[in-house]
Amino acid sequence: MFVRQLQYLVAVAREGHFGRAASMCQVSQPTLSAGIRRLEEELGLPLVIRSHRFLGLTAEGERVLAWARRMVADYDGLRRELSGTVSGLSGQVRVGAVAATVPTVSALLHGFCASHPAVRVQLLALTADGVQRSLDGREVDVAVTLAELVPLQRVRGIALRRESYVAVSQVAAEARDSITWAEVAAQPLCLPTGDTVTRQVIDSVFSALGLAPEPRLEVSDLVGLWAQLRAGGWTGIVPESCLETLGLPAGLAAVPLVSPERHSTVGLLMSDREPAAPLAAALLAHAEAAIVQPAAASTPLREPELERV
Repeated sequence: MFVRQLQYLVAVAREGHFGRAASMCQVSQPTLSAGIRRLEEELGLPLVIRSHRFLGLTAEGERVLAWARRMVADYDGLRRELSGTVSGLSGQVRVGAVAATVPTVSALLHGFCASHPAVRVQLLALTADGVQRSLDGREVDVAVTLAELVPLQRVRGIALRRESYVAVSQVAAEARDSITWAEVAAQPLCLPTGDTVTRQVIDSVFSALGLAPEPRLEVSDLVGLWAQLRAGGWTGIVPESCLETLGLPAGLAAVPLVSPERHSTVGLLMSDREPAAPLAAALLAHAEAAIVQPAAASTPLREPELERV
């Protein structure tokens, strides 16, 4: 029962609403509220700021929440591991991914699901700054991100492939083999927002060149960015692998960016805590055994190049 009470606390903190948390836990709202009250009684501390609606956790509640997330994740991992000894892998694995890695994730999950038909996958969107927090808080089991961009701690994983960048616009449709970052900086830019890894890569390149172009338009997701570029009048910068996922509309062209040629490593990461979550470990092993085949335009990291990230 104690673990169930911890699950209630984690759910209400995540949902910010008693009713939604109860629905997620598949219990009635009075049952969830009573469970949290019993947890408070057992610990001798108020955990939830109560009113007619959920107002947040007390300072003590925040501390208990951090432990609750770990304990619930460990308990879920134990149940999955014990279940797997009898019937093979089953359950749900939560995969967090930043938008720039979606092409890699698609290939990865296709093969993994084919190999483990009893496993369900939940794919969650992450921001650049949310990767470490989501892994530490057990909000995701694994994360796929540009591994070298933001130094991460308490993780292990593998490099999946090397990503490069292209400029996309109607202007770029003129026949040419490449375009420099400095040339692109002088054009009207439509770029991803600052909380994305793609934008952080772009800004780091411009900064190294002593440039600080101001984009006229910022879009929070790649699909929205693509729609703006299709409308015309803008130049965008995207990972090269996005060309296969999103397609290149007529009238637009994608040109490799040079001076410098920037490459990023797409990494699959999981917490380094032991014992490892069974499904996370299985996904890592699957990727390690059959390094994800990238879009034709991108360069894979083959077995001799495999490196820990």
